[in-house]
Amino acid sequence: MNQAVFEFPLNEKVRTYLRLEQLFKQLNAVERAEEDWQYIGFLEVLFTLLDLVERVDLRTDMLKDMDRHEKNLVHWSKHPNIDNDALQSALKRVLALRSELANARKVGSNLKEDKFLMSIRQRFSIPGATCSFDLPNLLYWLRQPQEQKQQEAASWIAEFGLMQTAMDMTLTFLRERGKFTSLEAEKGFYQGTAEDKVELIRLYCATDQGYYPTLSGNKYRYIIRFIRFEPDADGKVSVDNTVRFQFASC
Repeated sequence: MNQAVFEFPLNEKVRTYLRLEQLFKQLNAVERAEEDWQYIGFLEVLFTLLDLVERVDLRTDMLKDMDRHEKNLVHWSKHPNIDNDALQSALKRVLALRSELANARKVGSNLKEDKFLMSIRQRFSIPGATCSFDLPNLLYWLRQPQEQKQQEAASWIAEFGLMQTAMDMTLTFLRERGKFTSLEAEKGFYQGTAEDKVELIRLYCATDQGYYPTLSGNKYRYIIRFIRFEPDADGKVSVDNTVRFQFASC
């Protein structure tokens, strides 16, 4: 049976982190890039990330996350069965990361000083405007040696390194908070109530049965509905049968 984990954030911060996580995966794929279209796709993601960090005060959120991680780790250290060596190692990483975040330049500052990137950025917001007649300087860059392009791409990615590390740590801690349990959605419908600190709902379910999960609600109450990927003969998209799935509240 094919299965996948579907994640549904319950607040804007986690929603942003999950978007960043996906963008970082796409960005790091440049390591395998060889064709022009792969590098153009990399640049599109790079500019999307830059747009996102300009709109959202991520450093403030991440510093608050580090403070919360420190408090949680100190609290867990009092548990008699805790692996103290692992906990102390995690605590050192949190404290070091908090210090780096507090003293770092604003994310994207170095990229904004890159004349080549800034000369092509605006064109990337126009559909199809990355042709050689639109951006001859882009074509020139694409024709540079592979090693040079990889080095420059790596330097641009490094601009987001601290942010990615902090985000990865927070999402790891968040996901580890929830343990999967088995549930059933009668007629493809399930309603639940979230605890105060729940920020993420995770569903582990089949992807070869013709339906997928959706979630609506807020941090207090939510509804899970399973929807047909394609409507049935009568045009219905709702699932009529009982759906079994794994549920984690994080």
